[in-house]
Amino acid sequence: MIRQACIVALFACSVVAQVRTGPPKVTAVPIEKVTVPKGGKAGVEMLFRVAPGFHINSNKPTSDLYIPTAVKFDVPTDISLGKVEYPEGELLSFPFDPDTKLSVYTGDITVKALVMTAKSTPKGTYRVHGNLRYQACDNRACYPPTKVPIAFDVTVANAKSSGHATRKSPQSPHIK
Repeated sequence: MIRQACIVALFACSVVAQVRTGPPKVTAVPIEKVTVPKGGKAGVEMLFRVAPGFHINSNKPTSDLYIPTAVKFDVPTDISLGKVEYPEGELLSFPFDPDTKLSVYTGDITVKALVMTAKSTPKGTYRVHGNLRYQACDNRACYPPTKVPIAFDVTVANAKSSGHATRKSPQSPHIK
């Protein structure tokens, strides 16, 4: 009898755990390759999709108690990422607290960053890894914070010339 009760309790816990985690609430769209000249910089855009019926806290939630959405990177040597720009959150209220507006993301969100290389970075293709950390909620509950892995390639190319050709301008006939 006790053994059966334990088995039923374990089964119930596993079902609850599966319902609480379920399918991904946020997915990452594959990121396009970025080409950067040696010693230069280029932008990268990361698109994430929040599943219908869910929202995630913005990067600047309305309270310190809420977990902000944030991208973290693990970059190769001589490559850096900076100036990460998050979209503005949308102020929405929900049935669980209709008097409070939360700064959240829903639907598609784009996070932008700047990829920079050192002048000494060897030419080649480098893989940047990272993740988007977020906490998803629906109209009834919030789920444990989780991460979505992301990765993209950075191709370092030779630095481009300034592109400005030096031309002699014709001298004015009025100058003697």
